[in-house]
Amino acid sequence: MPSKKVSFTNATGYKLSAKLEVPMRPKPLAYAIFAHVFTGNKNLIASKHISRALNQEGFAVLRFDFTGLGESEGDFADTNFTSNVDDLLAAADYLEKNYEAPSLIVGHSLGGAASIFAGAKLDSIRAIATVGAPSDPEHVTHLLSDKVVEIESEGKAIINLAGRQFTIKKQFLDDLRSQKIEQVLANMNKSILVLHSPQDRVVEIENAAKIYHRAKHPKSFVTLNGANHMLTDKNDAFYAGNVIASWATRYIEVPKDEKLRTDKQVVARLGDAGFTTEIQAGAHGLIADESEDLGGNDFGPSPYQLLTASLGACTTMTLQMYARRKKWDLQEVKVHLNYSKEYYEDCMTCESEGAKLDTFERVIELKGDLDDKQKARLMEIADRCPVHRTLSSEIVITTKLYQEN
Repeated sequence: MPSKKVSFTNATGYKLSAKLEVPMRPKPLAYAIFAHVFTGNKNLIASKHISRALNQEGFAVLRFDFTGLGESEGDFADTNFTSNVDDLLAAADYLEKNYEAPSLIVGHSLGGAASIFAGAKLDSIRAIATVGAPSDPEHVTHLLSDKVVEIESEGKAIINLAGRQFTIKKQFLDDLRSQKIEQVLANMNKSILVLHSPQDRVVEIENAAKIYHRAKHPKSFVTLNGANHMLTDKNDAFYAGNVIASWATRYIEVPKDEKLRTDKQVVARLGDAGFTTEIQAGAHGLIADESEDLGGNDFGPSPYQLLTASLGACTTMTLQMYARRKKWDLQEVKVHLNYSKEYYEDCMTCESEGAKLDTFERVIELKGDLDDKQKARLMEIADRCPVHRTLSSEIVITTKLYQEN
């Protein structure tokens, strides 16, 4: 998805580093802000993949580093929960002045609690989603349990979290203890979605129950069963993002989705960044992409995977069509395929040595009460599927520049 690095200034004058990702569509459904975990940053697995899942569903997402973290200016030791909320308000102000006021705010862990506080103050916010959030900001002090006495007596202490050292001052503890989320939830008239894993060992599932019961309707809860607190499995993060996107469209006014249009059978569109390509094939929309190791986002199959899938789909349809006409007991067809370029050892007319031949490996799995003669005939029919014939024949591709009428 198209993205760009941006920055904005918070209330104390520090420049905060951010990334704005916009969907591949003329206008985003809505703008959203993502708030990362305590001592985290905008590039953690959960931050990236929740945001990208939202992005794929049409949301523009601004994810940023809180003051003193990641690439943002400032000293983390001088920050606290209140300053995190203020950073979120600054992010919303940046979007409103430069793009559009945000309608959705998503927060992970302590960022989820901060999102509730910030969302309650922002008139433009219609929906708030929390992921693994504590029911009170003070909950985070259990991460500092062995240092709390030192912080209280000495005014500060150095803690180690995820292999990194951070200085925590007494003002941070005092600020956490002064925040009462139940009061905010009781007075807040915003839609809220609470996502939490029952296996979360950092912020226990009981926190989700407290947030849910304190919040007003409309409110929803979704379990992230099997996920850990940090959502280090990108599939868990994508799932959370997809759920949030689907849920949010019920509470946010979104423009009608305009399909790609063409007078041809298929149209494909790619912006000026990444490889994620939007495709409209008749009434059906789909996404093509490249794998992450090739610089893509892996949001969809690659072009060659789509080509290979076409051969597989056409083969299954052709075999079932023939078997049904013959009234044979073909219960299921599976076609396993690989595509590769292989050296053509017996090439007699190749223009150069070492020329490679496009090769499709196709393994056909037939299930049903079929005798050997029927199976052999079906294998012959497989070679007659239209896509097989197209790929096996000489192909002509004509190309011209599009001219607007």
